[in-house]
Amino acid sequence: MDLDREALVLRNQKLTEAFHSTPFKHQARRQIMQSIARIPIPPARRTHVKRILLIRPDHLGDVLLSIPAVQALRAANPYAEIHMLVGPWSAQVISSFPEVDRVLTVPFPAFSRTPSENWHSPYRFALATAARLRRIGYGSALIMRPDHWWGALVAKLAGIPERIGYDHQDVLPFLTQPLHLEHQHVVQQNLRLVEKWTGAVSAANIHLTFPVDAIDKAYVDGYLEEWDLHRDQPIIAIHPGTGSRIKHWLEERWAYVADTLADQLDAPVVLTGSHHELPLAQRIAEQMKSRAIIIAGDTTIGQLAALFQRARVVLGPDSGPLHLAVAAGAPTVALYGPADPVEFGSWGSSDQHITLTSDIRCRPCRILDWGTDDPANHPCLREITAAKVLEAARTVARR
Repeated sequence: MDLDREALVLRNQKLTEAFHSTPFKHQARRQIMQSIARIPIPPARRTHVKRILLIRPDHLGDVLLSIPAVQALRAANPYAEIHMLVGPWSAQVISSFPEVDRVLTVPFPAFSRTPSENWHSPYRFALATAARLRRIGYGSALIMRPDHWWGALVAKLAGIPERIGYDHQDVLPFLTQPLHLEHQHVVQQNLRLVEKWTGAVSAANIHLTFPVDAIDKAYVDGYLEEWDLHRDQPIIAIHPGTGSRIKHWLEERWAYVADTLADQLDAPVVLTGSHHELPLAQRIAEQMKSRAIIIAGDTTIGQLAALFQRARVVLGPDSGPLHLAVAAGAPTVALYGPADPVEFGSWGSSDQHITLTSDIRCRPCRILDWGTDDPANHPCLREITAAKVLEAARTVARR
């Protein structure tokens, strides 16, 4: 029997509280980490080069939201070496930015899709990664994800003398300069980590950008020409997929919105996504009355940014590609469910970027994977109507 809305809210709030409680195995790990943090680690060899390491294990969206801090750090340290330790999945993104001198990659435990061999494999891998970093030699390390205890542990084991991060309980024991985590946008959280060098940076002076090169632009232009679109013809881009099914909107609504906007804005619809999201794009296209151009699975990150630059508007649920669209300079409409837009919303003017949410009281739960729980019990995305999406798209669309 279906629960009424208020009963569903109370149910989800109780489940959310239980989900965010610390399980026993994490409590045990916390005790182990506190013991390891007390072990004296010899510092790495001194180097005459000012070398700073930024540790960012996340995927596209979080990595992009780190870039303003990286750029501010570079402006304040024009002669320093800035290295970033990222997952292989983010190397292409970071390599696009000249502010980073060296991109190092590791398949971070819990972020890689490969499960751990056993309980102690993340710790053995931390030792191996730390040895690699120790050979390079760093004066400072920034733990850019507030709860990333593994990265903080690696920085400690690598003998990096200055370790800056947020005072999350699992990270704090490994830091030399902890900062108090405030409820603010991730862009601002990242900038606070570099304030030692940059000083406070006004939000008005923070811009999220992505460099689109001529080769990627030419690829997109050529691709769309095969669909009989000339190089100056704008498009409507819809990126319907995300890494979590709880963040998916209804496919039939995307089809309706696509058809309506294609008619009202007089522009063809392009459905984007990864190779794994191609079936989703195909199902939406099958429900549309107008023609849809499907480019899902056929673009790199740079090519996707070039495509978004041509868009009158980019629409989709909360995802890394929506942040890429913002960075590429496209107007956006983003649908948010379990994630908190105060922290992870589109960074930019509300005149160009509209965030839509439901007013259901259990949102934001900050839980992106409810396991086997029926998605129908989590209606925060479904409560966003097609009418609201259409109104927002018409408001921000380029004329």
